[in-house]
Amino acid sequence: MSLDLLSSTVATETWKDPASYWNALDEAVAGISGPIGVLSLPALRFNAIDMVVRAGGVPIRVASKSVRVREVIDATLAMAGYRGILAFTLPEALWLARRHDDVVLGYPTADRAAIAALLADEEAAARVTLMVDDPAQLDLIDGVSAPGSRPFVRVAIDADASWRAPGLGHIGVHRSPVHDPGEVAALGRTIVARPGFRLVGLMMYEAQIAGQGDATGSGDAVIRWMQRRSSAELLDRRAGIVAALRDVAPLEFVNGGGTGSLEYTASDQSVTELTAGSGLLAGHLFDGYRAFDPAPAAAFSLEVVRKPSAEVATVLGGGWIASGPPAASRQPLPVWPPGLKAMSREGAGEVQTPLAGAAARRLRVGDRVWFRHAKSGELAERIDRYHVVDGEHLVGEVPTYRGEGKAFL
Repeated sequence: MSLDLLSSTVATETWKDPASYWNALDEAVAGISGPIGVLSLPALRFNAIDMVVRAGGVPIRVASKSVRVREVIDATLAMAGYRGILAFTLPEALWLARRHDDVVLGYPTADRAAIAALLADEEAAARVTLMVDDPAQLDLIDGVSAPGSRPFVRVAIDADASWRAPGLGHIGVHRSPVHDPGEVAALGRTIVARPGFRLVGLMMYEAQIAGQGDATGSGDAVIRWMQRRSSAELLDRRAGIVAALRDVAPLEFVNGGGTGSLEYTASDQSVTELTAGSGLLAGHLFDGYRAFDPAPAAAFSLEVVRKPSAEVATVLGGGWIASGPPAASRQPLPVWPPGLKAMSREGAGEVQTPLAGAAARRLRVGDRVWFRHAKSGELAERIDRYHVVDGEHLVGEVPTYRGEGKAFL
């Protein structure tokens, strides 16, 4: 199936009426057995358009890790406001580059076989940009193929966007070792001086802003204080980094942001493009933001296979945990029927998930329970296809990476 997100206007926001939305999904897949994943076409269309609006005219690079479905990536890139892909492994980037001419690798790679494949293919080398933050990564590439015997390698610098808070220390993810303008510029000069490399871009991902919900509970005031302080610091530091790096090389792009920070990052005049992907499918982690309210475009359902007691219904499977700290927020969330919750001592299990709550008493063997995954792309590692629905109608299916025989990481 080829998805089309352009052919019709955004449908009525049926997901705001849970009974109507989830019962319609039940109706759409009534003839299908077993664990299944679904994509709601109207909800996906709504999210894609909403992110463009939030970006305020700054182009969005699609984060493939947060999707892992080529048809969704292709359909999104066909919309105005989207441009290019941020991939998560080099084998994936090479695969996507067969159909796309602007693929940036979001993380450094040490995959020598994939590097060799990149350097043996001039078209791929022109389409794929590698990410570096250390001269040792350049050495590794040179060890695979020496300069002069290969195409130029396009590289971008990943600079640390975390906040080094006075008295609090490091706040954010632990990524790049280069943090200050001088450090980034020094690495830029090293790259420019090395034969066989071309410095084309800069990436700075502010995870403490983009990846941290600010409407999740009692700690919100602290989160918002941190994000205000971090945003102000990063605005000045990123401008300094970009200015210093442009003195070293002409940059094709300066990338920043994520689904949770599109408005903030788009306001930074030093940024030329944003990255987002999770907001397309909208796992339940993205319910906890004040700035936007995404539609639950992706969901999965499991069937009740046993009733260990009148108050408990057990579904087959369910332990589809998202990456990050091993907290309840990373578990799948049962959303329909309403009022279900996982057992505190078992959680979501690999082969079974017992569910309690008022609705569990009414569930019978063979009934279907709907879940939302915590994040987005990781759900695609568990299923080989998404069934595409429009209201109560099943309109097709699209393969995930797994369904296409790909398992990149």
